[in-house]
Amino acid sequence: MTVTERALGVLAAFDASHTVLTLTEIGRRAGLPLSTAHRLVGELTQWGALERGADGRYRIGLRLWEVGALAPRSVGLREAAMPFLADLHEVTGENVQLAVLDGTEVVYVDRISGRAAVNVITRVGGRLPLHATGVGLVLLAHAPPELQEQVLAAPLRRYTDRTICSPTELRRVLADVRRTGVAVSDGQIELVALSVAAPVRGPRDDVVAALSVVVPAATSDARSYVPVVRAAARGASRSLAASAP
Repeated sequence: MTVTERALGVLAAFDASHTVLTLTEIGRRAGLPLSTAHRLVGELTQWGALERGADGRYRIGLRLWEVGALAPRSVGLREAAMPFLADLHEVTGENVQLAVLDGTEVVYVDRISGRAAVNVITRVGGRLPLHATGVGLVLLAHAPPELQEQVLAAPLRRYTDRTICSPTELRRVLADVRRTGVAVSDGQIELVALSVAAPVRGPRDDVVAALSVVVPAATSDARSYVPVVRAAARGASRSLAASAP
């Protein structure tokens, strides 16, 4: 591995399940000798990409967050969408989310949580598969055909007994999303949660993101949320187009 690959491997040792690591754990997870891990961790800590706690363990540093926050797909998108996410949250009192496509996964770039809203496992910066989430279904439905076929050909992970794991059924659902302009994911990741999502379009009318509201599955009618989710997505799309150079 090159020095760059080794340094990136150190950073990749951290994930949602491993947010705090010892030097030995970093070396093991990155596949590096302890001496190499020690040198790279020291350099990354000095730069601010990592931080060392009083317990001697390491965490991702704020400097890395500052750099990541400059990603163009996140910055302008979040600024354009935030007022409409806030409105959607105000109207529903539930969790609202904004996500983009990255490879064969959805990445959440913003989220507003309701105090009494249903619990969700998503977090800003977190990833989930496209086939099992409302925002993911929207993004996949409008993705290039070759990406759709790649996802349909791969094993579709099952999270609950409601997760779409049949390529035939997923193909039908994607067609419905394109026809209706919204996606409903009912209990696919967690049985308690139902998501209603709609596309956010860029200045060239291409789908650049998706936003959603997540509500309790047992007590919610997805149809009642469709108008407000569509309105929020249209507002975010208009704002994004207006802010484009």
